[in-house]
Amino acid sequence: MNKIKVMAIFGTRPEAIKMAPLVKELEKYDEIESKVCVTAQHREMLDQVLELFSIKPDYDLNIMKSKQSLTGITNRVLEGLEELFLTDKPDIILVHGDTTTTFAGALAAFYSQIKVGHVEAGLRTFDKYFPFPEEMNRKLAGSIADLHFAPTKGSKNNLLREGVEEKSIYITGNTVIDAMDFTVKEDYIFQTEELNNIDYKNKKVIMVTAHRRENWGEGIENICKALKTIVQENEEVEIVYLVHLNPVVKDVVDKYLSNIERVHLLPLLDAKETHNLMNKCYMVMTDSGGLQEEAPHLGKPVLVLRDVTERPEAVEAGTVKLVGTDFDKICTEANLLLKDEESYSVMTKAINPYGDGKASNRIVEAILKFFNKSEKNIEEFK
Repeated sequence: MNKIKVMAIFGTRPEAIKMAPLVKELEKYDEIESKVCVTAQHREMLDQVLELFSIKPDYDLNIMKSKQSLTGITNRVLEGLEELFLTDKPDIILVHGDTTTTFAGALAAFYSQIKVGHVEAGLRTFDKYFPFPEEMNRKLAGSIADLHFAPTKGSKNNLLREGVEEKSIYITGNTVIDAMDFTVKEDYIFQTEELNNIDYKNKKVIMVTAHRRENWGEGIENICKALKTIVQENEEVEIVYLVHLNPVVKDVVDKYLSNIERVHLLPLLDAKETHNLMNKCYMVMTDSGGLQEEAPHLGKPVLVLRDVTERPEAVEAGTVKLVGTDFDKICTEANLLLKDEESYSVMTKAINPYGDGKASNRIVEAILKFFNKSEKNIEEFK
């Protein structure tokens, strides 16, 4: 039997977290020859996820360089994959979301006339510069893709409005929910000892991440000033800020928040530590896209430190609230959740619109159907 050669391509920590359960699912099928190629757009953070999920890449382009530019990343991915595809031509490649690896991977496959499946397809803010460069990365990858794995009905509708054929779109839910079912444990003990010393039962722990390019400068400064005010005005609050390694972010965070009582500045954690911290915390403040999906799965309210989001379903469901980077608005909305039990309860009990833990299975079944290896009807996520 000729197997379908499927190559998953990813390069950053968020991609790896969301692709890992799909890689593990692909390995279960006799009809599929599963390969993994990492670009290592991010090196250290990527490797943590690979180790966590026991994934050993078949190919590693190892493209990361100090102070790398978007142009440099794109060029190195294109060149690396061009050479790889000459020797190991897959039937289909899978890329995820909106990274530069995703866009360049899809383009490289197109140049080699290889089919493309786009996981987490159809997210849009409809502003090409917000988030930058992610909005155009996902639109361009979507223009190339042959199969579109949309996490929600809203994502599918975005694709339909852009002229994508409906038969090529599957509503799967988000694979990150699959990943969390693997990582979250109620009796979890942190490897990061500082996290074990926090009183999660009697303190209101706020988990924070903020590093997006569009927030660099004044945005990050306002966020840090607001966090300082929140913790100083609320004795029951402790803040755990997972600080990105980029000095553009780290230097500002250190300037405003280092040596502040009840503020813990920690490097980015691996997926297992992050998910279990989220499970124990009171609420989340972030400019991350993925956390807007992950935290509601655990019943944690999210204040999104952005003015727009490509995940409007969460806003509509009431699991997240957009607060931007305005100092006053951040403080007001955070204090509302800290002091108003009803407002907090409404957000914790809202239903997460992003998945049921079966996204990876739906994606693999869709691939089998695409290559005429299965006639099974796929029950989409609703």
